[in-house]
Amino acid sequence: MNKLRIGLVSVSDRASNGIYQDQGIPALESWLQAAVSSEFETLSRLIPDEQAMIEEALCELVDERGCHLVLTTGGTGPARRDVTPDATLAVADRLMPGFGEQMRQISLHYVPTAILSRQVGVIRKQALIVNLPGQPKSIKETLEGVKDESGKVLVSGIFASIPYCIQLLDGPYVETHTDVVAAFRPKSAIRAK
Repeated sequence: MNKLRIGLVSVSDRASNGIYQDQGIPALESWLQAAVSSEFETLSRLIPDEQAMIEEALCELVDERGCHLVLTTGGTGPARRDVTPDATLAVADRLMPGFGEQMRQISLHYVPTAILSRQVGVIRKQALIVNLPGQPKSIKETLEGVKDESGKVLVSGIFASIPYCIQLLDGPYVETHTDVVAAFRPKSAIRAK
């Protein structure tokens, strides 16, 4: 069985220049360790808000490193330097508009400025690429969804759909820790344990 390979790309001028410590990649790594029960490895890139460099990192992670999933963090707002979605769209083979729609839907439960987010989900070759917010708290909310005090999911997080998407792209069968996020698949796509 091929092991799940996840590319993590943190886009930040200041963090890439050492002005402050990057928080995106550590937050993603920590969340993935808690959420994904299947064996996986991560490949990380910390780069400035430069469209050409972001495009290059995404292409390298998918084309050369064989990542099944690439998660970016940062650079998704309306500011002139926020070019992560532009770079993602530039290297995309196909759009997956449901990811951006759902991420904004989740974020609207917390902040009205969620409508300013330009986050996208796309497919490049055999890989899913998703733009996540830059803040660790927002990353977790977007991946897990909106939950009530008892932990019941009110609005599904985007990661609930990612294992099945990877499966449809001929990637490995990915399982999750259901207390963090339950992967959803049609009954016909569920493998016996």
